[in-house]
Amino acid sequence: MHRKPVVLHGRTVVPGIVEGEALVSSATVSGWGGIDPARGVIIERRHPLYGQSFAGRILVFPGAKGSSGWSGFFHATRLAGTAPLGMIFVTVTSKAALGAVVTRVPTLTALDADPLTVIRTGDRVTLDADMGTVTIHPAPAPASALVSTSVHHPSTARSPR
Repeated sequence: MHRKPVVLHGRTVVPGIVEGEALVSSATVSGWGGIDPARGVIIERRHPLYGQSFAGRILVFPGAKGSSGWSGFFHATRLAGTAPLGMIFVTVTSKAALGAVVTRVPTLTALDADPLTVIRTGDRVTLDADMGTVTIHPAPAPASALVSTSVHHPSTARSPR
């Protein structure tokens, strides 16, 4: 089953327009001790996305957790070239907002639907923070999820000549 594109509206934190693959986290993200800015990878051992890279992807997450160093660690991802392409977060805090600003990536918050339930990892997302919209182009179902309807019967197989 193929899902149809969905458009959400939200509030701009940092303007800009990007398009890319979504990485959705069900848990808040820690900056200091939670990410490796040199690689753009989540390194918090108990995090559901442990070991996954957000570099060049649109990071969709509930918000920031941890110390005020959060913004500094995300700023370091920009300097290292490992920053997210864009960010969408649910809960606005000063550290998340400042982190988005210093990372300089298009960012939205306060969407009219919960992005954590509408957007899935792997979906193609157009994040237009200039207009305050997110367009979600759902990823096709994986091939393993498709059910084959063809039947192979040995009596119908051709023998090589």
